[in-house]
Amino acid sequence: MPTADKPVRQSDTLPAAVGVQVRRLEKARRLSANRMLLELIENGMAAERRKQQEFFDLAERFRNAADPAEVERLGDPMGRTVFGS
Repeated sequence: MPTADKPVRQSDTLPAAVGVQVRRLEKARRLSANRMLLELIENGMAAERRKQQEFFDLAERFRNAADPAEVERLGDPMGRTVFGS
């Protein structure tokens, strides 16, 4: 992913368990803590965009469905997405 033109300095505190997992990942991948956190954040943002796009695609299919059985079949995962499991 392309980085911003001007880096932004940000200081955040991680829960201890998350910090341990990040350190394990950075050692396993031989990356700096900063680079590992950057990759994790970028991957999370990409996953969130995919999740949002999948929802919009599902909503479009739901809106265009004419068959009542298909409407019910599509409504279940859409309800889980909106209201949680």
